[in-house]
Amino acid sequence: MKFLCQIWFDTEKSKLVSQAEWEAVTRECIASDNRWRDSGHLLVALALREPSTAITVRLRNGEASATDGPFAEIKEHLGGFVLIEAETIEEAQTIVSSFPILRYCSIEVRPAYSIQDGR
Repeated sequence: MKFLCQIWFDTEKSKLVSQAEWEAVTRECIASDNRWRDSGHLLVALALREPSTAITVRLRNGEASATDGPFAEIKEHLGGFVLIEAETIEEAQTIVSSFPILRYCSIEVRPAYSIQDGR
């Protein structure tokens, strides 16, 4: 099964982390990602730029339009995502529990499926 792991940061708390701490955890995350990729569990891992760099696209009156910035003011922001392969959600939880970034965030683990075949 595939599981999408969404990495959520408390926006205000993440601003308090020093650049040196981010650089250190980034190195740890790269090593961790490589181990899980080598084991066949990690399929994709991507970080996201800050919410202020986003655009929001909506359909209004049949036409798509885009606005700058995130859709809403929120306490937490999506900072990245990982797609993993695991037999069960418990195995996915075990994998995610080893991610170094977990010291700075919460991670939502959600089963994913193909809309084409329902699996």
